[in-house]
Amino acid sequence: MIIEIAGYGKAIFLKEKLTQYALNPLKDRHKAAAFHAALGYQLQDADALAHNVAAHINHFKPIEKPDNGYGKRFQILMTLTGKNGKTAKVMTAWIEDKDTGIIRLTSIYVKE
Repeated sequence: MIIEIAGYGKAIFLKEKLTQYALNPLKDRHKAAAFHAALGYQLQDADALAHNVAAHINHFKPIEKPDNGYGKRFQILMTLTGKNGKTAKVMTAWIEDKDTGIIRLTSIYVKE
């Protein structure tokens, strides 16, 4: 999925970051459990979570992080309402690759 991040441009939000990591209890049971408890999202809800993030990402301010040698990094902490009707803070981390200039999601998790 390609999303537009205000002030940064187009960014790649790979569904695999959700299906193979954040919502996958076999890869990271703590993150998967946190998403389920906080927002009601499970592995089969990856599309819904991605669309929720995309719909709300520009309502929150990006915070620049130090360049780690691989490119410009920033985080966006957002408040989302999940499929269970509950609200929680979700951190998204992004990088603009220094070689390609492509912005992509590097991490997503529920922030307590």
